[in-house]
Amino acid sequence: MSNPKIHVLPAALRNQIAAGEVVERPSSVVKELVENSIDAGSTQVDVIIDRGGQGLISVKDNGIGVAADELRLAVTRHATSKIANIDDLIAVTSFGFRGEALPSIGSVSRFKMTSCQKGATEGWFIFVEGAEVADEGPAAIPGGTSVEVRDLFYNVPARLKFLKTESTEARRCNQVLFKMSLANLEAGFSFTSNGKEQFRLAQGQSLPERLAVFWPRNICESMLEFSHEVGEMKVHGCAGIPAVAQGRGDRIVMFVNGRSVQDKLLLSAIRGAYKGRLISREYPQAVLFLELPPEMVDVNVHPAKMEVRFQEERSVFSIIRNGIAQALSRYELGIVEGSHSTHGNEQPFTQSRDTAKKNSAPSRASLPIEPAAKFSSWNEFKNTDFSVEEEDSSGASIVAQPARSDSDFTAGVSADRCYEPEMIREEVGNYGTRAEIKPSDRQPETHFAQAASPFKVSGSSIEYLGQVADTYLVLKLPNGTLGLLDQHAAHERIIYENMRTLRTRGESRPLAIPIELALHPSEVQRVQELWEELQAAGFMLELEGGQNLSMRGIPPGLETGEAKEYLRGAVDGQAKTLDDLWIMLSCKSAIKANQPLAVDECLALLEAWVQCPQREYCPHGRPVLVSWSSLDMEKLFKRK
Repeated sequence: MSNPKIHVLPAALRNQIAAGEVVERPSSVVKELVENSIDAGSTQVDVIIDRGGQGLISVKDNGIGVAADELRLAVTRHATSKIANIDDLIAVTSFGFRGEALPSIGSVSRFKMTSCQKGATEGWFIFVEGAEVADEGPAAIPGGTSVEVRDLFYNVPARLKFLKTESTEARRCNQVLFKMSLANLEAGFSFTSNGKEQFRLAQGQSLPERLAVFWPRNICESMLEFSHEVGEMKVHGCAGIPAVAQGRGDRIVMFVNGRSVQDKLLLSAIRGAYKGRLISREYPQAVLFLELPPEMVDVNVHPAKMEVRFQEERSVFSIIRNGIAQALSRYELGIVEGSHSTHGNEQPFTQSRDTAKKNSAPSRASLPIEPAAKFSSWNEFKNTDFSVEEEDSSGASIVAQPARSDSDFTAGVSADRCYEPEMIREEVGNYGTRAEIKPSDRQPETHFAQAASPFKVSGSSIEYLGQVADTYLVLKLPNGTLGLLDQHAAHERIIYENMRTLRTRGESRPLAIPIELALHPSEVQRVQELWEELQAAGFMLELEGGQNLSMRGIPPGLETGEAKEYLRGAVDGQAKTLDDLWIMLSCKSAIKANQPLAVDECLALLEAWVQCPQREYCPHGRPVLVSWSSLDMEKLFKRK
């Protein structure tokens, strides 16, 4: 082998290596330049991009500006005005402090910076191409600084191959500016892409006003403010109620001393606050601000400063989890007790507690201590669609028309347990409320309620023995083992399989009168991403005027109200895909824990469950059935 000599890298190559750490994509450039604008005390920052930032990135501000004789130093590596010694680095409070951003950007683009320092009569510009200063001189600029970055990565074609589509890169630039705007409410921001203004934020907006520009209204109206302080640490912000959780974690935004970060510790603390309130695949919405002394956090552990290291991790975890959990507990207590008094900062941003109570699902503590059976007979259970219920103006629950036919639901059920369609219509009706079904109108209980135990489950060798804790069905399995079946998880699987089977054929039922939905800009993009899946599910849609969605046809198995709710859930980010949406809706629609069931209801549930594929697990992946063999039980009683 040859023995190459150690040598110093050329300046251009050194700059490109440094750029590889700092400038990953156009959004990295936006982040670094806007951070400099904020450090300069700007109260207005305007960002313009073209071709996703690859063609042009322009950032203009009204900050203090840079002196003419310092512009050359600004594009020199390791030159900065923000730190002077090691103590400044340990307790850094500025954003762009390394002195690497501008020279790194200039080494992989055609870079022009124009600035006029406050009090100066004339501005100055400098033009850098491929890390070399190509031109400089006086310039007319009223004040502040303007930076133009053109042809990003023009001299590093290998980097261009790793960029995503122009729309994706533009969306990332949008997200970077969105996050920075939340941490700097006193400043105004604007963002323009390909000549079209995406948003303009006024100076001095409140956090709810800023969020409302980017997040759907139902999300913003369901956010709870929280604030918690322990010693020198303080956490504050807002968090969504569990009822509006979604299948993605993209609406969790975290800041440490005003700096946007992606930190596993903070994310774990936020999710810990929702423990027992959300299932594993659901994510809350949260905007979190953690403030602590600079010396207690190290922000210099990542080239892009997206990760941080804490001196007291346990304390940080505890203050975040407790702060959010306390707000959630106070809010839930208000729902259970019907209280309208304020217990701190748990009030939703833009709605009263009354509205939040009406729009959110009750917590488990709000259930009556001894609830009556949900259905009076197996007949009623069999013919009810367990979709999300709506409320009429009087507050009564409206039972949607059954989404599946008798043959769909009763596959494998013996004929002598079925009622004729005429009897079903007389008993339940198509759209009647449960309050309208009087006891005298109901069919009498079947004989199975009085039959001798155990009860055979039709279509299988399973025997039903009873219900325990109003949650689990006790079974004797075909191999003689003892089984416990989670009624909620089993019903989830039944509903999910029905959705997946009947609602992916592309068949559609036209509507006589189309339903119009006004979409938030973020929802428009979501509809476009799900367009093909929605069509496969049977939705006939048209996007009119950029932000108005017209629903002209719906899946045959859905009623109009249900279809509208499905579509709204899909576009507002509650689920990544339609499959995730069905999982979420099956969970909300299924029989709950702590719900006593009549014998015939349990038998109907079991008969439908044994026909399901993958019946051992619910759609979330939790086990539906656990069992103990005779050997297992002997061990429990210490016979072995």
